[in-house]
Amino acid sequence: MTETETEPISFEDAFFALTGNKPFPWQRELYRVFVEEEIPSSCNIPTGLGKTAIIIIWILARASRPQKVPRRLVYVVNRRTVVDQSTDEAKKLHKNLPKVPDLQAKLGGLAISTLRGQFADNREWSADPSRPAVIVGTVDMIGSRLLFSGYGLGFKSKPLHAGFLGQDVLLVHDEAHLEPAFQALIVAIQKEQDRCKEFAKFHVMELTATPRGVGDVYELTTEEKNLPDSIPDPPEKPIDFVWQRIKSKKGLKFHPDKRDSVAKKIGELARQRWKDSKQAILIFVRTIDDVRTVQAILTDKKNGGVPDDQVQQLTGTLRGLERDELATRDPVFARFMPKPKVTGKDATVYLICTSAGEVGVDISADHMVCDLTTLDSMAQRFGRVNRRGEGHAEIDLIYETDPNPKPPSPSFEAARWRTKAALERLTKCDWIEDRYDASPAALGALMRSLTEAERDAAFAPPPIILPTTDILFDSWALTTIKDKLPGRPKVEPYLHGLVGWEPPETHVAWREEVSRLAALELTEKELGEILDDYQLKPHELLREPSYRAFKQFEAIAKRCPEAPVWLVDDDGKIEVLTMKVLADKDEKERIEGKTVLLPPSAGGLKAGMLDGGSPTANDVADVLFVDEERTQLVRVRVEDREDERAKNMRLIRRIDFTSSDDDEDAEGKSWYWFGVNNYGEKTAKLPVLWRVHVDDVIGHARTIVANLPLDQKLKDAIIVAAQLHDHGKKRRQFQTVLSNRRYPAVVLAKSGKKGGRIAETYRHEFGSLLEVANQPELNTITDPDMKELVLHLIAAHHGRARPHFPQDEAFDPEPPTGSNPTDMAMSVPRRFARLQRKYGRWGLAYLESLLRAADWAASGSPSEFWKEGES
Repeated sequence: MTETETEPISFEDAFFALTGNKPFPWQRELYRVFVEEEIPSSCNIPTGLGKTAIIIIWILARASRPQKVPRRLVYVVNRRTVVDQSTDEAKKLHKNLPKVPDLQAKLGGLAISTLRGQFADNREWSADPSRPAVIVGTVDMIGSRLLFSGYGLGFKSKPLHAGFLGQDVLLVHDEAHLEPAFQALIVAIQKEQDRCKEFAKFHVMELTATPRGVGDVYELTTEEKNLPDSIPDPPEKPIDFVWQRIKSKKGLKFHPDKRDSVAKKIGELARQRWKDSKQAILIFVRTIDDVRTVQAILTDKKNGGVPDDQVQQLTGTLRGLERDELATRDPVFARFMPKPKVTGKDATVYLICTSAGEVGVDISADHMVCDLTTLDSMAQRFGRVNRRGEGHAEIDLIYETDPNPKPPSPSFEAARWRTKAALERLTKCDWIEDRYDASPAALGALMRSLTEAERDAAFAPPPIILPTTDILFDSWALTTIKDKLPGRPKVEPYLHGLVGWEPPETHVAWREEVSRLAALELTEKELGEILDDYQLKPHELLREPSYRAFKQFEAIAKRCPEAPVWLVDDDGKIEVLTMKVLADKDEKERIEGKTVLLPPSAGGLKAGMLDGGSPTANDVADVLFVDEERTQLVRVRVEDREDERAKNMRLIRRIDFTSSDDDEDAEGKSWYWFGVNNYGEKTAKLPVLWRVHVDDVIGHARTIVANLPLDQKLKDAIIVAAQLHDHGKKRRQFQTVLSNRRYPAVVLAKSGKKGGRIAETYRHEFGSLLEVANQPELNTITDPDMKELVLHLIAAHHGRARPHFPQDEAFDPEPPTGSNPTDMAMSVPRRFARLQRKYGRWGLAYLESLLRAADWAASGSPSEFWKEGES
């Protein structure tokens, strides 16, 4: 299972060609470690020193040592991240690949996919499993998929994502100190795969500028750590730029005030000191209430406030769409970015942030005003001012002189005051009076001077991390059991841990169907199926502490008491309520951990934030694109079936309305829902013959496995499974569903019907299992274990057989002579259990997904179509 070694590329030349910059010493050394030693489990690089270049390092190492470096890089960002530097870095790399001779050939192509925001999964990473790929996603998106529970996925796609994200992968966890529970989870997955001897390695590397502890980690080189007394001005060599950033001038000053006046003092100080400076001023506070207080003080016209359009907010409660568009459309935010996509505002600008501005954002302010928080967060905040060391920044920290006697979290409160004591140990600045040196160099020295106990005490209290077990992993892998299963908990607490001092949260989104479908009186099960067809995506959702959300719902209920509401739980179950019922004070806890789906007519949205006083809101479900150029919508709901926006899309659902008292003109109206794909599977535009489709799948399977380091027995099993996977389609019932009027003279694999197929429960995969015993191809496999694998791959190639076929699907309308459907149905879960023990949970899912990828590719691009009248 080895791949052919290639001649190492020139790292210096290739790095410059791909990035336009010469590598820092730490980047050059990390590349050497990748290709000559072992991928480190931890990487501690100060903020502002190009951590996302790890993507470049990985791809160059992969090109040089494909037998050693994993095929896919999964880059996990914090869910609060606004500017997706990692995706931008990957796309820049992809664009510049032709500048490096032979790199494209050494790689065999490169796929780049993003699993976050308003840009849908382009499926490049999973379409061809043999192709190197960069996948960027959040802890929620990647973590849920690794646990066979992918948010926003149907049950059929969950094992495919788990297999491809959990095998032959380097998972880089950025800002790992913020999500210790997720870090513990992925390390546990790595250890479990090692224990089960899964064949394609799963590597984990945490990436952080503020590690919680000390240990064997990759750090800056000795040369970079030994700072000289003076640096060339302007910097000349890469090491000069490293030193400049590490010695970046940042002067910290403490300002005491009363607890109830801290936010007001922050706003006044920021306005009075910097109003006429024409500089970019960053403000950090801990709560949304403080954000609003600071905003009011800054824009108070009676006291010389600045215009509203010079102030912007960045909070974790922003709806995904508005959060994503800050980086691409907002002139205030542009002033804080190194390479803005829009022209920045030519005046003093203020960006008021909660912790959402502390992570994953390549912004740099001229000066900062903030309140006091824990040491790990303070370090992140300092990293967002004078980030590149090109100026002289002042940081004003306002703290209360009367600490809260009854804080929500005594441990968090204690950490804040230990942080203040630690920061007061910083040395005084030599370039400005009465301020402490808060440069990365000084902060690094402070961190090293603290004992591990002192550092832990000043950091935010970690969540309770729930331990995983082999039994839990087994239960999550049973993806065809969609109902609640004893011993199978929700995955969310395992991704983020349990934080008792943080209040429960509620997600909110707006959809037209909440009001439009009310008159149809659909069952909650039918509504759940509808929402499964048109799933909620991150760009539609905002997050709000439940107690705050309830107050806003009360305000909406006063205006629209009878407005319909869908209350959605984590399992997708829907409860239909009215706003009046939702705002019942005796039932306020019902929204905790749930998603509230409102009709836009109820309002409640203002500047991307939940605001019960706002009479307006908009449905942005269709604002979902394949690419950042916004050239291709992923889905659309239209009144006209021939709407141009739905061109080349598949009809997902048609909803017919009849006249009612509310809408007398509804008679005969229909609502058409189209999508580029459904459950991640493509449908051909025209009919495809069975033989053509099977041959196409065989061809794609051969190509995929030829480029993978698999044992030949596994390759042969996958190809034989491709040969046999669709024999169950040769049933009259199945061909009738495909509207094939020429059967049996003509056998189709795909109907090409734009409207999809009629409802039916017969599964051709199950029929194929019953046919296999009569097919000579199976006899080419002599190893009994490989025959078992062939049968499972056939059964699972549409996501079933993990572990079973439901009772209503375990039948064949025309069973072959001598076959026994009941015995076959009983053998499916036993086979699944045996093979999962043999290959591991992610290993078996990976093997399944190789055939599924071949089938998906053949379905999307048939070698030829069949036209009515052809033989």
